[in-house]
Amino acid sequence: MRKITASLFISLDGVVEAPDQWHFPYFNDEMGAAVDASFATADTLLLGRKTYDSFAGAWPDREAEGGEDAGFAKKLGDARKIVASRQDLTFTWRNSELLKGELADVVTALKREPGGDIALSGSVSVVRQLLAHGLLDELHLLVHPIAVRKGMRLFDEADTTIPLRLLSSATFRTGVLHLVYALAEPTGEATYDDAKVHLPRDDQ
Repeated sequence: MRKITASLFISLDGVVEAPDQWHFPYFNDEMGAAVDASFATADTLLLGRKTYDSFAGAWPDREAEGGEDAGFAKKLGDARKIVASRQDLTFTWRNSELLKGELADVVTALKREPGGDIALSGSVSVVRQLLAHGLLDELHLLVHPIAVRKGMRLFDEADTTIPLRLLSSATFRTGVLHLVYALAEPTGEATYDDAKVHLPRDDQ
């Protein structure tokens, strides 16, 4: 079964909106390698409309210009790109198509198809839905040491929790944390009485 991974730039206070306005001072070789690795095994990109528009407005030109990021731009261009939108869209970037049907049903079917992994970048609304349906295999968070203090957070208000399990962590020289999570089983009920047995005692 194909694996679905989502990668997001996120601030210390949970903001994921408009990272182009705050994350570039923290971008270094370590982050570049982490971003490249998140696409390394993927041959399909699942994108929300806003993220797609941003990518399509930049990466084809970068590929054509042949600069130092042209190789990565070509990798994105060659990938199959599925755009989650309720609007009819006209695509000019190659290998782009509109997601047809309900997101959870389409993604479930995609996971069963042969091929490489499926990657998301940004696309917060899509990530939220995949988490809610238990369809996301890995959540890659590049946590920046800055409190943005305004903008959309990754996790919105809801009555349910989303337990996660840490798979790996790394600290970059800039202070950015690269945290990789998977969905976890519910934690169950617990109270302070359950927790206090782990507090240090005077006789220890």
